[in-house]
Amino acid sequence: MRFVDEFRDAGKARALAARIAALCEPGRSYRFMEVCGGHTHTIYKHGIEDFLPEAVRLVHGPGCPVCVIPMGRVDDAIAIARQPDVIMTSFGDMMRVPGGQGSFFDAKAAGADIRMVYSPLDALKIARAEPGKRVVFMAIGFETTAPSTAMTVLRAAADGVDNFAVFCNHVMIIPAIKAILDSPDLRLDGFLGPGHVSAVIGCRPYEFIARDHGRPLVCAGFEPLDILQSVHLLLRQLAEGRAQVENQYSRVVPWDGNPKALRVIGEVMEPRPYFEWRGLGFISHSALRIKEAYARFDAERIFDLPGVRVADPKACQCGEVLKGVLRPWECKVFGTACTPETPIGTCMVSSEGACAAYYAFGRFSRERVREASRT
Repeated sequence: MRFVDEFRDAGKARALAARIAALCEPGRSYRFMEVCGGHTHTIYKHGIEDFLPEAVRLVHGPGCPVCVIPMGRVDDAIAIARQPDVIMTSFGDMMRVPGGQGSFFDAKAAGADIRMVYSPLDALKIARAEPGKRVVFMAIGFETTAPSTAMTVLRAAADGVDNFAVFCNHVMIIPAIKAILDSPDLRLDGFLGPGHVSAVIGCRPYEFIARDHGRPLVCAGFEPLDILQSVHLLLRQLAEGRAQVENQYSRVVPWDGNPKALRVIGEVMEPRPYFEWRGLGFISHSALRIKEAYARFDAERIFDLPGVRVADPKACQCGEVLKGVLRPWECKVFGTACTPETPIGTCMVSSEGACAAYYAFGRFSRERVREASRT
């Protein structure tokens, strides 16, 4: 890849659209889930759905790391932040995520020392500068960001920075996809595999989707032509009666993943017995925790946490959006009570959230017009 314009060529997009339409069987509809929130934003920002025939529908999945954090975990983090001599650090997306006791911004306004950082190393830097404080990093994300958290723990251990800790909320993509495949209320014909996660774990872990469930998966890049080519590859597999894992994003994603990143995750972290996901409930072995060998850096061992499960607001339908059962604009409070300025659910907060994408790029109004024209 030399220039991004190569992947945003309108002529090539129209050519791919024609090839996609030619592969669609008359009278058949197709539903493909883009697991990653980054794909969702590309689709809506660049109007990818306008290049697809009516028979092909793209469905948002649970690939937004902020969106899947349950409200109870936000409350646990706020409980940590309210402890004496604690500095809580967090990525910017997490600052506005609502919990049962408000958001990080609310807790900060009430006196808690909560700071936005761009990486866990920033949090470690604060810990070095504030030796009299306990600095906690709110670690979120899929396998994409887990290596940086693990490396920071190793750096803290090597440098003897014992006032640094991690509140680990890293989740894993494969158990989430398994939960989606086992869901009785959603029919899918294939998947657009998450590019960022796959750059770490590779393509091989997805093989069970094709082998055991007969669904094709294509690891896809994040530019418009990446998405269209990946849809074309999925349809070609279905037309040929195949179900395989293909790697469209081979310029970034190695088939077997990044061994160094996987090694450092395995050194510092291990799977939890179970973890709660917003919208999907408790999924076994779907998240990571700090190993016993690094317990002194584990905020869950250092602090006594409430650990209370908090139900989502009744008006919020983020769970159904994350599972692909509802499209964002079908939520009753979307664009009215729930906006980026006053979010009720996480999908309206995160930069990868489906509701934020619909709202930011005006897709909800276009979808309503399209639905009205069908009825």
